[in-house]
Amino acid sequence: MDIKLSQCFIAVDDHDKALAFYRDVLGLEVRNDVAFEGMRWVTVGPPTQPGVEIVLEPPLADPNASAADKEVMAELLAKGLLRGVIFTTDDCDATFERIRAAGADVLQEPIDQPYGVRDCAFRDPAGNMLRFNQPRER
Repeated sequence: MDIKLSQCFIAVDDHDKALAFYRDVLGLEVRNDVAFEGMRWVTVGPPTQPGVEIVLEPPLADPNASAADKEVMAELLAKGLLRGVIFTTDDCDATFERIRAAGADVLQEPIDQPYGVRDCAFRDPAGNMLRFNQPRER
């Protein structure tokens, strides 16, 4: 049995700001940007991984959710308490400098972790934590 990751979801409160970050800063390509059931369906992905997409969706993408639930999810997103994504990079320090220079919110400068990676972390425009890992040579 061969199981592969196809899509993962990141909550965003502004698709245009999210696109400016994921497309223009991180270099992901836009795979889909359409209206769907009263929402905007946007997917992005790394050019080198055509089978993997990140879906940029509202904090609560259930059209049947109550206004109170939508408000709670928006508050959690604003606090950075929803999803996060870990990317792999071949040069953590260069990736850090490029993203920092674009004005992203730095959570952690590059450091060597005891579990075998050098990594750094940022928040995207919606508050989600994104980590960038570079496996260390053994």
